[in-house]
Amino acid sequence: MPIDPSAYLAPTARVHPYASIGPHCHVGEFCVIESDVEIGVGCMLEPYVYIKRFTTLGDYNEISSGTVLGTNPLDKAFQGGRSYLRIGNNNRIREHFTISRGTQPESETRIGNGNYIMTSGHIAHNCTLWNDIVVASCALVAGHVEIESQAFISGGVVIHQHSRIGRLAMVGGNTRVNSDLPPYFLYSDFNVAAKSVNLVGLRRAGFLREEIQALKAAFRLLYKSGLNRREALQRILLEAPSDHTRHVVDFIEQSKRGICGMSRGGAEVIPFAEQPVDE
Repeated sequence: MPIDPSAYLAPTARVHPYASIGPHCHVGEFCVIESDVEIGVGCMLEPYVYIKRFTTLGDYNEISSGTVLGTNPLDKAFQGGRSYLRIGNNNRIREHFTISRGTQPESETRIGNGNYIMTSGHIAHNCTLWNDIVVASCALVAGHVEIESQAFISGGVVIHQHSRIGRLAMVGGNTRVNSDLPPYFLYSDFNVAAKSVNLVGLRRAGFLREEIQALKAAFRLLYKSGLNRREALQRILLEAPSDHTRHVVDFIEQSKRGICGMSRGGAEVIPFAEQPVDE
């Protein structure tokens, strides 16, 4: 598993002979790269990055100082078997962040493409992050969490294991997420609660006015109509049909934890078939 001759390795870096370093990579001072690591084209590792076994990085990733990738899971069930961390292309992972590999043998934690992960947080075992997500500083993501593309996770957010966060959802700072969050909406409060459609995120993503209006109608039916969950989803498909509202419906129908409610006193978790939406 070669080190490409065009890659730069600082004199104090320690790279295992069974690691693979792609063309035009830069490995900074005091980095440690273990065996069975594969790094693609043009990756930048600042000083003091530690990449542990069974980690794969795609192309043009930037990894900042003090970050550790591929750590053993923080999970008592971990028995030391081979598992993986797989990171795609064009990601930025800032200082002092840790990401674990999977718990079960041959399982994986997967990070997609174009994500911006800020400082001093953790993504746990068996998580799946899609593409173009922002994870702000000091966020903690527990095991088996799935975050869809273009979501925004603000600073200090804590996400409970097995939770799902939908596309273009935005979670406000210092929020505790312990349920599934449907796509395209804005969430906040200490106990996560739905607030509105994520208008700023949708506009930045280039959504058309009629697409946003359909999502506003979907939000009203889910959270302000007094309908039970199944009736609300049926009404969304009838009254506000679009590709995006269908994604909202599909996401909710696939929820196993239940989706968060809308409550002034702290969010309630409302399973799929329960009613009503508002107190």
